[in-house]
Formats: sequence, C-alpha cells, structure tokens
Amino acid sequence: MALLLASAGVVALVAVLVVWRIGPHAALEEGRRLWGIVFEACAGAGPGVFFGAMAVLPGFGVPMSPFALSAGPLFSARLGTAAVLGLGIAAITFNLIVTYWLARRWLRPVLSRLVERLGHRLPEVERGDATDLIVLLRVTPGIPFFVQNYLLGLAEAPFGRYLAISCVVQWSFNVAFMLFGDALSQGRGRLAFFAIGLVAALATGTHLLRRHLARRRAAT
Repeated sequence: MALLLASAGVVALVAVLVVWRIGPHAALEEGRRLWGIVFEACAGAGPGVFFGAMAVLPGFGVPMSPFALSAGPLFSARLGTAAVLGLGIAAITFNLIVTYWLARRWLRPVLSRLVERLGHRLPEVERGDATDLIVLLRVTPGIPFFVQNYLLGLAEAPFGRYLAISCVVQWSFNVAFMLFGDALSQGRGRLAFFAIGLVAALATGTHLLRRHLARRRAAT
C-alpha cells in the first residue's frame, strides 16, 4: 500500500511539473493527444486483447473503472451494448475467481511470509462472520479492488458467498460505468443520466448498508 501511495505521489508530482512547464492549455491538448493514441491502440488490438487485459490486470493493481468506462466507446458500435456488458461481466468474474484462489492457495506461502514479516497475522474469519466481512470490504470506499480480493482469499472466506456477494456489488457498479461510457460515446443523454442515477443509488445503498453493519457490530 505504501508503494502504491508513493507511486501515485510521483505521478502526481510529474503531472504538476509538466503543467507548470508547458502551461495548462498545452498540457490539456497533450493529454488529449496521448489519450487518442491509447484509445486507437486499444481499438486496434481488438476486444479479445482488451477484455483479456480487463480480466487480468486489475489483479495486479490496475483500476477496473477505466476498463469499464472505455469498453462501450471502444467496442459497442462493433459488438453491440449487450455483448460489451456480457464480456465486461465475464472479465470481472474471471478476475474475482483467480485473485481469490491465488491468495487462498497458490500465493498463500509468499503472502503469509510477507504479512508475518510486516509484523501482522494472517486474517482469520469465522464462518458465521464471513458474510458481514465480505459485505463490509465490498462496500467500504478506499480499499482497492485487488486488495479486497486478496484479503478475502487469505481469510479463507467461503468461496460461494465470496463470489455471490462480490459479483452483486462489482457487476452493479461496473455495468453502470459501462453504460455511462457507452452513453457518452453515442450522445445518448437519457442513458447517461440513467447510469449516473444508478451509480448514485448504488453509492447511497452501500453507504446505508455500511452504517447498518457498523451499528449492528457496535450493538453486539
């Protein structure tokens, strides 16, 4: 986590220096030019490469939201909105499954030594408390997606509950992001407002759920 924060700080510092040196207008134009290059490269690589990257890279710390926002503008005209949503959901589900088992089985010895070297113990969860833990991690802002997956794998949360709850939360938010990106690219104002409303409703719902879980834990 410290490494990620340090990396983000370095990126932010470089961005500030670039804007200061060439000016905000030139920096904006350069950003648009670079984004255009990246966009064209993703479109040229094709949906297989893009959704494959969406399935794999978030397991190594790459945010999921840029993939979700870009999927519609890149491939909706070629594949259709329904196919883009289906491929996005499949990529998210694949990532949820693989990162869980990486933490629970294949990378557990390495992660165990790392956690112990940092002076902590591996997370443990009773089966009766597993649902609350999964929900709490999924609806708490600020915890990166891949960290949530690895923590729940290390804690050996029951896989069925992990996958069901994680899919409900992650599918909901990322489908809203994919719809929003698609709507913007096609100039569909109603769909864009619907997607924004869906994100707002989901954010409100998760906030209320988080408060409810906190009150219940305080009561017990």
